[in-house]
Amino acid sequence: MNASSQAIAGPAPGGTAEAAPRRQRRLPVGALLSALFVLVLLVAAVAPGWLTPHDPLEGDFLAVLQPPGVEHPFGTDRLGRDVLARTLYGARYSLAIGLGSTAISVFFGVLLGMAAGQRNRLLDEGISRLLDVISSFPGVLLAMLVVIFLGQGMANIAMAVGIAGIPKFGRVVRAQTQVVRNADYVTHAYIYGKSRAQVFLRHVLPNVLVAVPVTATIYVGSTILATSGLSFLGLGPQPPTPEWGVMLAESRDVLRVAWWPGVFPGAAITLTVIAFTVLGHHLQRRFEGRSA
Repeated sequence: MNASSQAIAGPAPGGTAEAAPRRQRRLPVGALLSALFVLVLLVAAVAPGWLTPHDPLEGDFLAVLQPPGVEHPFGTDRLGRDVLARTLYGARYSLAIGLGSTAISVFFGVLLGMAAGQRNRLLDEGISRLLDVISSFPGVLLAMLVVIFLGQGMANIAMAVGIAGIPKFGRVVRAQTQVVRNADYVTHAYIYGKSRAQVFLRHVLPNVLVAVPVTATIYVGSTILATSGLSFLGLGPQPPTPEWGVMLAESRDVLRVAWWPGVFPGAAITLTVIAFTVLGHHLQRRFEGRSA
């Protein structure tokens, strides 16, 4: 076959087979940008001083409500505090509360879901009804009720949002446990004389937990949105804490004359939710074996 006929026929089957996996391994642009944004958030949470020289709590009454400029890229608020510094330092509080509440949801959701997925029908029925009761309340409303009983503060708001998210993980783990429990390799392990504890630790637990990080990544964005909403209502960290929801609440009185104290923390919340959601769905596609 000459060169012209090869050009008409297209690439050889071997070249197509090699190119397809290469395209599948390539990280999508959306997932790449989301990962970079999350990386910036982590740097801001761990070492915000690397990204801004300003103190988020230090005000300057000679620079009140200055618009975005060279000295203050995000402008200043009504007390003359740098909005960029407060937004960057706010990542520490928002991520801490969001990740903490997600950890609470994962821990109790995994425990209840694995217990419900066993062969005890009475236990399964009781836990399933408990998860139904918790999920019957809107998440933010349930979190508000928990905060009212526990009181304000970062730990309490993380606990409140975490309790509201338990049914999401509990149902996922319960369904996964039932699938793994009836799998052939689990049955073969029992046939070969493995004890119940060995089968659980070596076969059931690892295969059940493999789907939890994917669900948790998607859920982190929702917890940050919920905690910011509770902080906006005054149930979370209190001023002058540079938390995104607190910043939104403080900007309400000046929105008609200055848009920047509220727009930038609101954009931070929105982009954070989008970034974690995109990353979570990318991991979900990879976990399910689909092309990302």
